[in-house]
Order: sequence, then C-alpha cells, then structure tokens
Amino acid sequence: MEPEILRLHLASSLCCVPMEKTGPFDFQAETGSDSGEEKVFCFELDVVQRTVFEPDKNKLLGNVVFGGSSTGAGEKKTGIPKGDYLFAQKRKILNKDEIISLAAEIQQEGLWQRLVPGEKLYLRYLYEDGSRVTQLFRPYEESV
Repeated sequence: MEPEILRLHLASSLCCVPMEKTGPFDFQAETGSDSGEEKVFCFELDVVQRTVFEPDKNKLLGNVVFGGSSTGAGEKKTGIPKGDYLFAQKRKILNKDEIISLAAEIQQEGLWQRLVPGEKLYLRYLYEDGSRVTQLFRPYEESV
C-alpha cells in the first residue's frame, strides 16, 4: 500500500530537548509500552539530490543537524518549526532504508505538485493510538 502524502500546516512548533546520545536509526521501542517519549531528528538533504525527481537514495540524507526528545531535563529549545510541510507516516518504526524510500516518495510528490522542496527533512518517532509511529516532515514552498 502506497503511503498517503499530505500537505500539513503545522500551526505551532513541535519542541523537544536536544540530545546527543542516540542516532536517528537506533530507535528501538519496546512493543506495547507507552513511555510517552517522542524523538525528533533533523537532516540536511544533499544539495543536488534534494531537488531531483528520482534522487540517489544513497546520497539523499545528509548530516544530522540535531536530535531531540520530548522528555528529559532542560528547556525545550529545538524541534520542528511551524510552517508548511509534506507529511507522511507509517504505524511502525521504519528502518533506515524504509525512511529513505519514504523521503524520496515525499520529494517526488512535492515535485509532481510543482512545489519547491525545503533543504531539511524531519523524522519523528512517537506512540499514538496504541502503536508506534514514524513520521516524516519535509518543508515546502509554493512555486511562483
């Protein structure tokens, strides 16, 4: 089943506490447990690959800009800024290859709709309605 890719207007930022201990693909949720913790990661996208219809999946994701958690000590300082996004989610924890494939599909959909895709990709893990969820957010602008 193809993922549904939606346009989403995020009216307020999704804030989190910066963290450095966990990588974006190391997330291992315990089945059936709801810790209430959400994790957010931000990637820079490759300058060439981020605007092509069929990106090279080995090059699309660049450096991790930050990682954050909804729980922990400290002031919530980072996260997904408010704005317009192409959004997709799967009701499971995706592995790295699945995340990259979904990111490429989001990019293709945005280009198909003649949108200008943003330079970053946000990855969010959470527990919702009894299951683990992986979400991807790609900022966009309307083309002129």
